[in-house]
Amino acid sequence: MKAVFLIKNGNANEAFEIREVQLDAVQSGEVKIRVSSSGLNFADVLGRKGLYPELPALPVIMGYDVVGEVIACGEGVDSSWLGKRVAALTRFGGYAEEVNTLADGIAEVPEDMEDFEACALGTQYVTAYYMTNVVQESRKGDAVLVHAGSGGVGTALVQLLLERGCEVFATVGTDEKVNELLRLGVKAVNYRANDYASFIRAHLGERYLQASYNSIGGKTFKKDMNLLGSGGKLMLYGFAERSGKWGGKLATFKLIWDMGRLIPLLLLAKSKGVIGVNMLKVAQANPKLIGQCMAALVELHREKKIQPINGGEYAYSEVALAHHLLESRKTKGKLILKWR
Repeated sequence: MKAVFLIKNGNANEAFEIREVQLDAVQSGEVKIRVSSSGLNFADVLGRKGLYPELPALPVIMGYDVVGEVIACGEGVDSSWLGKRVAALTRFGGYAEEVNTLADGIAEVPEDMEDFEACALGTQYVTAYYMTNVVQESRKGDAVLVHAGSGGVGTALVQLLLERGCEVFATVGTDEKVNELLRLGVKAVNYRANDYASFIRAHLGERYLQASYNSIGGKTFKKDMNLLGSGGKLMLYGFAERSGKWGGKLATFKLIWDMGRLIPLLLLAKSKGVIGVNMLKVAQANPKLIGQCMAALVELHREKKIQPINGGEYAYSEVALAHHLLESRKTKGKLILKWR
């Protein structure tokens, strides 16, 4: 089979190589999937730059979500999965024509669901669903903040939170994206042109946020903590603030410094919570939960309560271009690599 290998860290034009490789036999509890499309995620950009600690040693096949057909079942897996079209969360290995993954972490998807939609359910929407339904159940009237509101997870969060009747604030990087979100009923702000904390404070008055969904880190961490009220939670699921900066350990240290010290006693006194969300760790600890989240999302899609956005479809040979676009933060929705 063909696979896209990350062979070196750095510029996308030099980082990848397409190779022929033999996939291992399917193991107990696993299924083998013939992949039609592989999803791209911002964590892939971090991994390419050498900033993602979970990434195995190079050369490595990246990729966390795929859509395709089950072509083999390992021991203990119901053979009725054979031939079914599924969306799957993978622990790396997704940039390939075939992949093995745990059967507990897959969900059947209908034939009329587009590949980009199915891939989006596998990572972005599962992450959003986990944060809004498992970590903290969002409720009607809650004031919440979504960073990168037009990105993959951001789009999913906005849709799920609006469907729940929340008052949604979102940060984005262009006025065009602001206008798009305003039309959906989101109070959006261009963080490059305005101080988002002042914008939100002006709208809230004496009220506070119930939740912040933060994929940025850095100085945004302190700002969000000050916007949270008692009982509020900050869910940190990324550190995009680090991705555009070189400087090795010094740049990483600055990121940590900007976030400040976290004192548990103050969290207790103010009744606030900070939760780190790493879906690879969640999936490793409880793969059945991932499958349950994905099944719930398939049903929400069927009911037209969520609608993934097509961020772009590229041939697997265009992986460098897709990475450049994702890294620019100018894309919206889900980007995928097509294998067939």
